[in-house]
Amino acid sequence: MRIVSFNVNGIRAILKKDFARDVEIMNPDILCLQETKAQDDQVAEALADFKDYHIYSNSAVKKGYSGTAIMSKEKPLSVDFDLKIEEHDQEGRVTCAEYKDYYVVTVYVPNSKNDLSRLDYRTTWDEALLNYVKELEAKKPVVICGDFNVAHKEIDLARPKQNYDKSAGFTQKEIDGMDAFTSNGLVDTFRALNPEQIKYSWWSYRGGARAKNVGWRIDYFLVSESLMPRVKKAQILNEIMGSDHCPVLVELED
Repeated sequence: MRIVSFNVNGIRAILKKDFARDVEIMNPDILCLQETKAQDDQVAEALADFKDYHIYSNSAVKKGYSGTAIMSKEKPLSVDFDLKIEEHDQEGRVTCAEYKDYYVVTVYVPNSKNDLSRLDYRTTWDEALLNYVKELEAKKPVVICGDFNVAHKEIDLARPKQNYDKSAGFTQKEIDGMDAFTSNGLVDTFRALNPEQIKYSWWSYRGGARAKNVGWRIDYFLVSESLMPRVKKAQILNEIMGSDHCPVLVELED
């Protein structure tokens, strides 16, 4: 089972680039998207040519903002959306597909903003997401992927000292949020399989950051500990362009 997660920074924008060819090359069984920036009908229209996939999307109330989607070759047993907390369910940030052996959840975690004005909200969101995942896990294991908007450790960003507790994505509160996931039975697959590898999944559009590889690893696949023996590969596909993020993937043994 090949699962790919990709923050596309606008599904309609990326389709004007090499997205269709890239999907063909990556050939995921399940493709999880974040930041679709489109309403459900617009996502359906944009992805209409992907005939091999069942498509499920969750859009924000605010048009052209946020949004998540799952494209799946196999039809899921069920699909659900949101955290069931009204405060957190206005921006289309969670889509969950249920399969026989596990749930696949794609998530676009709120950014704390440059001035950190949304950091406190983000902290409550992280707590709600962890509670949601643990409720799912009571039924069957979980694969949760997406843009978590945090670099977990110093190895996960190019300039940790300059950014620590000053920049959105590397404050102690956000790090604590990821610590809560990894200390509550969820495994960061890339870091588990590649403990020393320095690789990033997001780069600022400013200052030629991608060309210089001044990046951040903020896109993750976390899995329930019971699934780790089935995780055969966890990679960051930074040769795939089209967004300020690149795709990440896991392969699970059937």
